[in-house]
Amino acid sequence: MPAKHMIATFRERLAADPDRIALRGRRDGGWWELTRGEVDRTVRAVAAGLIELGVAEAARVGIIGANRPEWTLADLAIQSVRAVPVPIYPTLTVSQAAYIVNDAEVDLLFVDGGRSLQMAREVAAEHRPVRVVCFDDSAALDPDLQEVRFSALVERGRSSPRSAEVDQRLDRVTPEDLLTLIYTSGTTGEPKGVMLTQANLLAAMEIHDERLPELSDADTSLCFLPLSHVFERCWTTYCLYRGLTVSYLDDPTEVIEVLQQVRPTCLCTVPRLLEKVHSAVHERMGSASAVRRGLFDWAMRVGREVAMRRNERRGVSPALSLQHAVADRLVLAKIRGVLGGRLRLVPCAGAPLSREVEEFFHAVGIHIAHGYGLTETTATVSFHDRVGYRLGTVGRPMPRVQVSIGAGDEILVKGPTVMAGYYRKPEATAEVFRDGWFCTGDAGAIDEAGCIIITGRVKDLIKTSTGKYIAPQAIEAMLTTKPPIEQAAVVGDLRKYVVALIVPSFPALEAEARRLGVTWSSPAELVGRPEMVALVQARVDEVNRELASFEQVKRFALLATPFVVEAGELTPTLKIRRAAIVAHHADLIASLYGD
Repeated sequence: MPAKHMIATFRERLAADPDRIALRGRRDGGWWELTRGEVDRTVRAVAAGLIELGVAEAARVGIIGANRPEWTLADLAIQSVRAVPVPIYPTLTVSQAAYIVNDAEVDLLFVDGGRSLQMAREVAAEHRPVRVVCFDDSAALDPDLQEVRFSALVERGRSSPRSAEVDQRLDRVTPEDLLTLIYTSGTTGEPKGVMLTQANLLAAMEIHDERLPELSDADTSLCFLPLSHVFERCWTTYCLYRGLTVSYLDDPTEVIEVLQQVRPTCLCTVPRLLEKVHSAVHERMGSASAVRRGLFDWAMRVGREVAMRRNERRGVSPALSLQHAVADRLVLAKIRGVLGGRLRLVPCAGAPLSREVEEFFHAVGIHIAHGYGLTETTATVSFHDRVGYRLGTVGRPMPRVQVSIGAGDEILVKGPTVMAGYYRKPEATAEVFRDGWFCTGDAGAIDEAGCIIITGRVKDLIKTSTGKYIAPQAIEAMLTTKPPIEQAAVVGDLRKYVVALIVPSFPALEAEARRLGVTWSSPAELVGRPEMVALVQARVDEVNRELASFEQVKRFALLATPFVVEAGELTPTLKIRRAAIVAHHADLIASLYGD
């Protein structure tokens, strides 16, 4: 009989081999570990502790913090009492976090120390009273603010007489139960809570089994993308469901160093990590001797040929096999060593991945399962199979997930992993469903092999190369409230950070120039003056302080001429036409990214 909820599946896996290592985290410069049995006992203890704290069934419980084993332990414990985990990005501003806390009616927050703890205190003081459970034993807590340590909650739960109630609550779980709320930004900038059910997650686990039969409990994964994002959360959930050992990285800037320590066999990532490794290798080869460069080029050609033949299910001749063995020993294995040496499967999504980078990793011997998905589809819609994949696509749809192309080439999805709707937003939910199909807002096509090709976005929503969605209109509105900024166009689609093209109010700018004694002979000369750039920079900095780090405008350029309807840069109602502006100022935008 299939399990009727996720906790049952985890308990079955944990009981199968209770002494096997399940989770690993960093502490005091080293690594600490939890066995499957310890995970099971700790989750039950935290669940009983939550009941002691008065957490009711269907209550929403927030989690704010960097990746760590306790994050997942809290997630599973919240589910175990039939409550609803609500992940919140630790990089959000207090007001953004408060919106989620208020909208989801969160009364309890799990946090790590430092900024997340301070954020929770500010939310509690200024927006909504919340109790706090802190993962860090070293953090200074205030009992008067209803703050308790995670370790104390575990001990309280171990001795709690409410343990039996955990099982009673689990017995009442149904497939339609809300398993989690994950907030994602909409086109207006207002976050929407995506409702994913028990049935959604169970279906996601089952269909991944059909596409990833090669994974086993001998594999290990590194959790380095934020667990507050659906991609990492679902991948880590799947790894635990399959019995893999998961190591948690709390600082993603250290990923290369930690990959070499942990030596995982798989991890999920966004294209940016792969692009960095690809660039670093080629930069190093650029300064190498002619002999080394020649050896590298030859090894990569051999690796690409072998990868292509295997993908096309063609044989590899003995002569080519011998060449590949030499190439691997001298070059390819050393490149894999940069990523730990054992990495063989890398699910990758969140942004387009260039053909050159993808071919590079396949040649090296690492399969990039490039794919596509959304929060609303419980992450994965499609990805590359081990063989038969097509570069330039995001792979075939998952089993039992239907994909169609609708009006305006919009990608439509239907299947058991599609969300139940947006929390407390029936109108927004109705807008994205059409005849039972979920309208993704992404534009694309389906090729003759059934693979999905992403061509753009229907919605005017920026998606950075790290997979973060940003509502540019909201940022533009904030910028234009800051004199002397009159017009602003925010750019950053599929880029690593956000930039802006800014048109100042020239009367205001000229007045400031006269005050400062700055001379100029034309608008173009005026906007190039350092004093004027500094003035606008100060206004941009004011706006950035109100934005999450991934939304902030990192660079900008001042324009000497305004956006006008006649040039197609504005609609008749004076709204920004982003595509036209990007096309008209392509060289300038490229310069802001150092291209």
